Amino acid sequence: MNDPLSEIIALLRPRAVFSRRISGAGRWGVRYSEFGHPSFCTVLEGRCRLAVDGQRALTLNAGDFVLLPTTPGFTMSGFEAVKPVRFDPKVTARRLGDVRHGTPGGPPDVRLLGGWFVFDSPDAALLVSLLPAVVHVCGAERLSVLVRLVDEESSEGRSGRDLVLSRLVEVLLIEALRSTPREDAPPGLMRGLADAHLASAMRQMHGQLARSWTVAQLAKTAALSRSAFFERFTRTVGLPPMEYLLAWRMAVAKDLLRRRDFGLAEVAERVGYGSASTFSTAFSRCVGLPPSRYARER
Repeated sequence: MNDPLSEIIALLRPRAVFSRRISGAGRWGVRYSEFGHPSFCTVLEGRCRLAVDGQRALTLNAGDFVLLPTTPGFTMSGFEAVKPVRFDPKVTARRLGDVRHGTPGGPPDVRLLGGWFVFDSPDAALLVSLLPAVVHVCGAERLSVLVRLVDEESSEGRSGRDLVLSRLVEVLLIEALRSTPREDAPPGLMRGLADAHLASAMRQMHGQLARSWTVAQLAKTAALSRSAFFERFTRTVGLPPMEYLLAWRMAVAKDLLRRRDFGLAEVAERVGYGSASTFSTAFSRCVGLPPSRYARER
């Protein structure tokens, strides 16, 4: 049976990974505007404050890990009142070398190892919407090791670097997401997988994508009544069950079309449509392009 989390991370196709070391000392604070790409950091030593727009402020301690799947605007600082220095991440992201905030010399109060990457998926916005806006894991030793490996690999020009980094970030994402307390997660994939009834239905949807599912069949898989399943799925995942299934089918279809390994009829069959014409109609309605044209343009 397929694993929805692994499938979604693989379909997001993380790539183009960058990393840098960051430190702060004295009175310091930085304000980053919205970035749009995923970013992460682990605290190597010390502590600092992180305030992400729309989220409660966090105190980050040594060993903590943070992932921002879309990196909205945020402020990072020490614990003394200070007017933060403003940065545009789209300008500063590709600058090489370590970054120091606050007092230039002397030992830092906090040291972090951070980085960012991009999702090479045409459905990144949809798939990322199923993930928490902020992932904060305390005492994340395994994640700290992964971030260090990302930093080492990104700073060296060895053969296979890009592929290794992509795989490391895939593992980093899965480890971060499965380390979060799912019951407290906002509506989305992780909260759905934390519900034993809904997780069963979601795994069936992902594992048997070609099946002609109905809400009643999925409710039976979840051991719930049809109405209870529909309400619970919509509230917990953030989408009605058939809308979630359609979105996932279209995401998989786009991936198959981009790879150009299958004919239109086989793609249609793999994502649950009885004929190429039925699939073409549904795809055109959802995507705005016929599948054949989508494949050519991608």
